[in-house]
Amino acid sequence: MVVVALSPSLLLRALARAGRAPRGCCCALSSRRLHLTAPRNDAVIISGRKLAQQIRQEARHEVEQWVAAGNKRPHLSVVLVGENPASHSYVLNKTKAAADVGISSETILKPASSTEEELLDLISKLNDDTNVDGLLVQLPLPEHIDERKICNAVIPEKDVDGFHVVNVGRMCLDQYSMLPATPWGVWEIIKRTGIPTLGKNVVVAGRSKNVGMPIAMLLHTDGRHERPGGDATVTISHRYTPKEQLKQHTILADIVVAAAGIPNLITADMIKEGAAVIDVGINRVQDPVTAKSKLVGDVDFEGVKKKASYITPVPGGVGPMTVAMLMKNTIIAAKKMLKSKELEALTV
Repeated sequence: MVVVALSPSLLLRALARAGRAPRGCCCALSSRRLHLTAPRNDAVIISGRKLAQQIRQEARHEVEQWVAAGNKRPHLSVVLVGENPASHSYVLNKTKAAADVGISSETILKPASSTEEELLDLISKLNDDTNVDGLLVQLPLPEHIDERKICNAVIPEKDVDGFHVVNVGRMCLDQYSMLPATPWGVWEIIKRTGIPTLGKNVVVAGRSKNVGMPIAMLLHTDGRHERPGGDATVTISHRYTPKEQLKQHTILADIVVAAAGIPNLITADMIKEGAAVIDVGINRVQDPVTAKSKLVGDVDFEGVKKKASYITPVPGGVGPMTVAMLMKNTIIAAKKMLKSKELEALTV
């Protein structure tokens, strides 16, 4: 008789294949060993592109119905100041998306030397132009121009970026408003993916007024209000939050939203098993292998995906959703403008 010595793991594997895995406590130690060494499934990678296509299809259908009912086709005007390559690329993506869903658009180019007064005058004319439904001024602007003054110059009804102080205030009061496109995109990713927020712990890394703060507002506010929120417990961190203190919060978080603009800010050791991670960061860094520049987020994607349950990639995550939500805002703007015209006609 030939006796072949097998390790416990090989023996269990052989028995399992034969359909005769042992029962009882004798295999408890080996079972635990198998459990610990079994490879864990990586996170589900959320395709922002696929979700954005779904939303754009909804927008396309909405525009078709709107125009078929005898209404004017929605129109988006984009003001682009200067020669920032990233801004030109973003604007091109927005106008392409507009054409895709049936929204007419125009890009108004202004030199970087334009004065604040000239820009305010242009915005005033576009505010008064009844053909223009949605209006946005691409940020950032040259340093000599006050961005807050420019954002507040666009009337709230046409403010498809959701940056006017009235829209920000209404959002903070849980009222209907133009929501900023990127935070709204993050909110839609979470909702459409089925990630629960009610009573969950959330960390938002980043406190910018256009991204971090609105994301926190959408996630923590009351789900029973006019503009329903996520009913989550939200912690906001910022540039002065020590890394170790940030880790104390993220390690307990069910959802981590990284929007600080710092590559590799969120690493695997900072995430608990099964957390959902939404990466809003867009950073251009040099690839150490090819020496070429590449886009990365704020999250160590390869490391974190081994612990998270869901994760968004960069690129292809939040970015496409931002553009899709801008299209939805333009449709909302078109419908609001019609209502205000009808109201004016009744009061004359």
